[in-house]
Amino acid sequence: MRLRPSLLACALLLAPALAGAEPPPYRGMQEILDAAPAGDWRELDPERTLYLELEAGRVVIELAPGFAPEHVANIRTLAAGGFWDGAHVYRVQDNFVVQFGDAHADDPARARPLGSARTKLPAEFERDAAGLDFDALPDADGWAPEVGFADGFPAARDPAAGKAWLAHCYGMVGAARDMAPDTSTGGELYVVIGQAPRQLDRNITLVGRVVQGMELLSSLPRGPEPMGFLEDPARWVPIRAVRLAASVPEAGRERLQLLRTGTATFRELVESRRNRRDGFYVRPAGHIDLCNVPLPVRRAPD
Repeated sequence: MRLRPSLLACALLLAPALAGAEPPPYRGMQEILDAAPAGDWRELDPERTLYLELEAGRVVIELAPGFAPEHVANIRTLAAGGFWDGAHVYRVQDNFVVQFGDAHADDPARARPLGSARTKLPAEFERDAAGLDFDALPDADGWAPEVGFADGFPAARDPAAGKAWLAHCYGMVGAARDMAPDTSTGGELYVVIGQAPRQLDRNITLVGRVVQGMELLSSLPRGPEPMGFLEDPARWVPIRAVRLAASVPEAGRERLQLLRTGTATFRELVESRRNRRDGFYVRPAGHIDLCNVPLPVRRAPD
């Protein structure tokens, strides 16, 4: 009999007890993170980090050039040219996305100039899986043959087709487009603030994820039905600036570290969420969804 992946984790967990040995002591998420070796954390790279400055504070976005290199390059150019300075958050759709950029992008007479950025980019919905370090979850997924983490991002892959792609989990950042797949410039970006819309995977280019400041976006007042677009400009949320972290003086940068997903620490963390054995849980789930796996971020120790 072949065990399903989700049951395999349970079997491995119960094996010591079935053999008469004491199971390893259960550690909660914070205990695991507190005991993580320094080498299990990686520094946030300022060359692939974007700061979205709102009146309420700073949103920190880690970019994903390994999956969307041409979009990320254009985003860097747009940020260097001040494209988003004075732009707005103009869409807040409940249980879906926050969208920001140029509210007049569809009006040639009023659209913001893109400067030296490219006006046309290819769709970057997926990439070749060859050579990609992929930390697979054992759990089944309804949207892809395999799911896990690549380059620190929630991702999926199809080994038979040799393709991999990023997943629309909470906090992921995508590049809005029109009907044609290649109509995104990276100037209009959205952040997932609701239930993971995985049906969008491989249909829109994902360019990164928010690693700090999600509460500044997810708490914004919702726009009207059906799409959440804020038709009244008085309700638009001003953007002070968007900058690449590398262009910000070091004293003004966020000193953040992210847990590496290829470590024993991360594997234990995932298992602690898959089969929680603290006093509250009467029945461990024995399964975890890709978008429910925490991706820890912390301030770098002094």
